[in-house]
Amino acid sequence: MTELLHLCTQDEWAGYRAAGEIAPPSLATDGFVHLSTAEQVHLPANRLFRGRTDLLVLRVDAAALPGEVRWEPGVPGDPESMRFPHHYGPIPVGAVRRVDARPPGDDGSFGG
Repeated sequence: MTELLHLCTQDEWAGYRAAGEIAPPSLATDGFVHLSTAEQVHLPANRLFRGRTDLLVLRVDAAALPGEVRWEPGVPGDPESMRFPHHYGPIPVGAVRRVDARPPGDDGSFGG
């Protein structure tokens, strides 16, 4: 199984489960759901969730995704050669194989 990761809060995950799909605001604004690999997930975790204690990592089975995944550049400041997976469409909650808590370190950051 190829695993892609999506970050969200506990409350967001509860909402996704109730809706049956992962459709964060980025789907409407950017056209895709932001995903990461295990090697790069610390970058968006630190950028978006630094210091939060309710962060979850949704481990998504890439083969279970119904839409297109494109590997595209991140945001300015990310390594120029790094490409992030973006899923163009909502993700069914059934594609999530595992959910892990991701607590920050003592300084509020998430390790790399």
